[in-house]
Amino acid sequence: MDARAPRDRNLSRRDLHPDPVERFRRWYREAEEAGVEAPDAMALATASADGGPSVRHVILRAFDERGFAFCTDLGSRKARDLARNPRAAAVLYWRELARQVSLAGRAVPMDREEAEASFRARPRGARLAAWASPQSAPIPGRRWLEARFAEADARFPGEDVPAPPSWGGYRIVPDAFEFWQGRPHRLHDRFRYERGPDGTWRIERLGP
Repeated sequence: MDARAPRDRNLSRRDLHPDPVERFRRWYREAEEAGVEAPDAMALATASADGGPSVRHVILRAFDERGFAFCTDLGSRKARDLARNPRAAAVLYWRELARQVSLAGRAVPMDREEAEASFRARPRGARLAAWASPQSAPIPGRRWLEARFAEADARFPGEDVPAPPSWGGYRIVPDAFEFWQGRPHRLHDRFRYERGPDGTWRIERLGP
């Protein structure tokens, strides 16, 4: 059977690690091993101070017990939202495995040193684009953007392209997770983790 082909899988209570990050780590590894395209693609939802929602895909740069990290231009819409309303939610969907994981919590700014390390790991073209594009701001047109890119390329001719001052990142510190495993007849397996006041996680099965 093709490793990428969907097949019936189940998720039971006994499969769940007490720590949702460990449960996520196992699924993430299985997504990589199954050849899922862009397993780190994460839909990120934020809301403005008055509650206006917006959502977009970002790259999950890292995850551990501290939270789930992504980087962005600090002038972007998502960064402006988080500056006023630090609550965020995200979901990763791995179609080939019929799985998704959602999480929600508080977004905290990433240390500048860590954000710069993430920037250095980007391809050179992506680093130049960060200098060229005022993310989320109106621009005159495509030619203007390409001219800005060419200016950045000339300014930084080698591989050493530093992070612009506007570069930064956030880490979502979840207080809730949901793990969803697709099943036939829409009788999916769905479990929610919620963090209690003492820091422990409560797990319950949800109706699909």
